[in-house]
Formats: sequence, structure tokens, C-alpha cells
Amino acid sequence: MAVPVVDADTCTGCELCTQIAENTFAMNDDGVAVVQDPAGDDQDTIQEAIDSCPVSAISWSE
Repeated sequence: MAVPVVDADTCTGCELCTQIAENTFAMNDDGVAVVQDPAGDDQDTIQEAIDSCPVSAISWSE
């Protein structure tokens, strides 16, 4: 099963992913997005967050 992952070195902290897939992504204390629940939202919503990331910091991992 594929799960979303965030590249912390690439993330700029824009928070788009947390607005789109709020049950999957959260911001950590450093202002970087993290996956809080890989199954928090349906795959289409998570994909929308991935596609919306302006720096392509989110991807699927097997």
C-alpha cells in the first residue's frame, strides 16, 4: 500500500497540504509538513495535496 511522504528538506511550510488533506498532514514545530496519519484522507484528497505542493515535497512511497 502506498503512503504519502514529505521531504522535509524540500518543504517550504506553505501549509497547502494541511488545508487540503487536514487529516493526513500537519505542521511540526519547525514549520515543516509531516504525515500525521497516512490514511487520514482518501487517496484522491491526498493526491490533490501532492499535486498542489508548489515545491513537489510530497510523494507516494511503497
